[in-house]
Amino acid sequence: MTAPEFTVLVVDDDFRVASVHVGFVEAVPGFRVVGQAGSAADALRQARDLRPDLVLMDVYLPDGDGLEVVRQLLAEPDPATGSGSAPAVIVISAANDLATVRRAVQLGALHYLVKPFGFAELAERLTAYRHAQERIAALGDAATQDDVNRLFELLRPTAAPPPEEGRRLAPTLQAVLDAVAAQRADVSAQEIASAIGISRTTAQRALTQLEQSGLVRLELRYGSTGRPEHRYAARRPR
Repeated sequence: MTAPEFTVLVVDDDFRVASVHVGFVEAVPGFRVVGQAGSAADALRQARDLRPDLVLMDVYLPDGDGLEVVRQLLAEPDPATGSGSAPAVIVISAANDLATVRRAVQLGALHYLVKPFGFAELAERLTAYRHAQERIAALGDAATQDDVNRLFELLRPTAAPPPEEGRRLAPTLQAVLDAVAAQRADVSAQEIASAIGISRTTAQRALTQLEQSGLVRLELRYGSTGRPEHRYAARRPR
């Protein structure tokens, strides 16, 4: 059975920042970006048209407030069922004042990330969301209190700890880590795949795990057009 793929709308008024966040999302298995909006009006239109599962919502937008967009989406009925329906929301903003944070919580935001943040912080929250949705799908029509407790626990992300001293990585992870460490410059998943004879998908999955564990770092390289390229480098001892 194929694992579900969750669709994401990225909202940010800075297209460069939005591109970085798009790259972050698409580096996490099980997530696909279906839209990118730079204004409140565009975010509202795309959310209505695309019906994404999840929205990364900036607060400060050139024509309005991102949280007001969230409020409007919550108030609208689903055209298919007539009942209230809205995507899940992770707020991504430089705003760190208590009033804004409180309002996001009151609107039901899953998480609130203060900019700037790294890939691992967002990946933890996306992974927690995926695990919670998978758990919901496995439940029947009714949930026990233990089920409810477990769901809320799943939404609290736990960072993957780095391997303990002397503990071995899985062979593929170790091979990928060794290949990255052997390079003097950053490398792509395709370059690692070619170097050690694995598929690009396997290399990308391993690189994502290593980045989340703090063993490699992710860097985004911008070209003249298109999305930024994901490049990886080993974290050197200080």
